[in-house]
Amino acid sequence: MKNHKSGFVNIIGSPNVGKSTFMNAMLGEKLSIVTSKAQTTRHRILGIVNEPDYQIVFSDTPGVVNAAYKMHEAMMGYVNASIKDADILLFITDPYESEMNHKETLVKIQKLKIPVFCLLNKIDLVDQLKVEERMNYWKEQLPNAELIPISALHIFNLEKIWDTILELLPKNPPYFNKEEISNRPVRFFVSEIIREKIFELCKKEIPYSSQVEIDTYLDEGALIRIRAVIIVERDSQRGIIIGKGGEMLKRIGTQARKDLERFLDKKVFLESFVKVDKNWRMSDSKLKKYGYGN
Repeated sequence: MKNHKSGFVNIIGSPNVGKSTFMNAMLGEKLSIVTSKAQTTRHRILGIVNEPDYQIVFSDTPGVVNAAYKMHEAMMGYVNASIKDADILLFITDPYESEMNHKETLVKIQKLKIPVFCLLNKIDLVDQLKVEERMNYWKEQLPNAELIPISALHIFNLEKIWDTILELLPKNPPYFNKEEISNRPVRFFVSEIIREKIFELCKKEIPYSSQVEIDTYLDEGALIRIRAVIIVERDSQRGIIIGKGGEMLKRIGTQARKDLERFLDKKVFLESFVKVDKNWRMSDSKLKKYGYGN
């Protein structure tokens, strides 16, 4: 273990710039949910890469936002913690982000003494002139950062980032057991997969008002039985998620079950129910109960 390398490589950026897609691509494993809607990620999720001589702890975080709810405050807590404990910081942006919407976070990045990378993602969607214009802009904003254009979706330039991370990783013993791929339990990823389907299938405020709790998780060998409770804030939202004749809830359950079977590599029996917990996003005690800020 004398020459073993280990460190936290933390990913931050505005909502919907591709942070989760990037981390999943680096891990070769889908741990963070990915949808086309902003603010999909709500927690700090660690993805751990283990090799005999190194351990890279990638950290995916919620998108940087100006807090409108207590839940947003908890999400920004994860972002701030990630800036503080990073050994290497990866700031991800895209060609459509004209400037960072949270000035305080940008100032914190500018003051960092650790290695910082500014990754311009989604370059496959724009022309070269746009890429150069954005690269020049971020060079002025983050003169301490190494700028790299990437496409997380198409795995473009990720090998270069990987090699540089390995060079810069500090010498440390492993922070986590070498068998672990995340700091989160299986139940967390089960709830996230179900929540991803709510984001994909439901419109307007419904996904943002929803929380998924796993009431029962029974591994019976050949079959895993799961009872999930979808939490919403209002009775009207409950009606929308259930849908006419239970149709929407059935669609959510069917699509989630298929992904769960791939993730768990077993047959899954999934039961889903919907419960109202009024204004849960505005309550410190309710947020704590649902695992925010932990």
